[in-house]
Amino acid sequence: MRPITYTRAADAADAVRLRETPQAAYLGGGTNLVDLLRRSVDTPAALVDVTGLSALIERLPDGGLMIGAAARNTAVAEHRAVRERYPVLSRAILAGASAQIRNMATVGGNILQRTRCPYFFDAEGARCNKRHPGEGCDAIDGANRDHAVLGASPACVAVNPSDMNVALAALDAVVHLRGSRGTRTLPLTGLHRLPGDHPEIETELEPGELITAVELPPLPPGVASGYRKVRDRASYAFALVSVAAVLGVRDGVITTARLALGGVAPKPWRARRAEDVLLGASAGPEAFRAAAEAELADAVPLRHNAFKIELAKRTITAVLGDLAGETS
Repeated sequence: MRPITYTRAADAADAVRLRETPQAAYLGGGTNLVDLLRRSVDTPAALVDVTGLSALIERLPDGGLMIGAAARNTAVAEHRAVRERYPVLSRAILAGASAQIRNMATVGGNILQRTRCPYFFDAEGARCNKRHPGEGCDAIDGANRDHAVLGASPACVAVNPSDMNVALAALDAVVHLRGSRGTRTLPLTGLHRLPGDHPEIETELEPGELITAVELPPLPPGVASGYRKVRDRASYAFALVSVAAVLGVRDGVITTARLALGGVAPKPWRARRAEDVLLGASAGPEAFRAAAEAELADAVPLRHNAFKIELAKRTITAVLGDLAGETS
């Protein structure tokens, strides 16, 4: 048995100081990290408990919302301001896991949860470049039905598993960080990295840097937002494809279009090409399908997941159609 020390941080500054211990890891709700510890995928020598950080959900003067990193997923999904002003986020969280997991999982931990690729979790029998750079990726020629069709590389085809991340990407969320060199912010869409040649480097976080909050900018008036998750069973399954969208329509013309995809890429995938097609177009099935086609034009299927491309196109079209009806 490997010895692991445990320390509870009093605040963000204390957490950063304690995290400077070699091979230390932050511990929030533990819904992902404990799994990694059990499977010997992650082997920290020290745990820094950060559940004492801010869990407040506060309205901002500009109409936005600030969510503390230690806020539980259930609290966020059920918060009145989230349900009324950012329903896409509430729906994504509720689609993400069981009630028990949502009650434990924190916002910061959800954002940073690691892939559920079975080869990544098989520390004893599978090759994985995330665990051991340069070792190889058994998923590429293996059971890859659940893997990426966008943004992957010859080194890694794993997908980001977070439903919440997809909604945050569509909402232009901003992540607030604290590290040994002070504080800074990053757009959520710029936090996660594509694998390239270094899939072991999953985010732009500096060593020991900590998520302290997530900021949601105000949405334009009159927009609708929604989230749809397509999975193999009705509950407790990761997405084959998911779509988070924010849509505004005025006099039949699309004035606001934000779109993000889950289940198809190593990071929450902001669909910029689709957005470019949508803005200024007449709201209707033709424009929605054209946007989906543009976004998936460069998709590269693996042996077992080509179905994801058409599934993503149809899901995008359906979600946008639903939201267009809401804004009419």
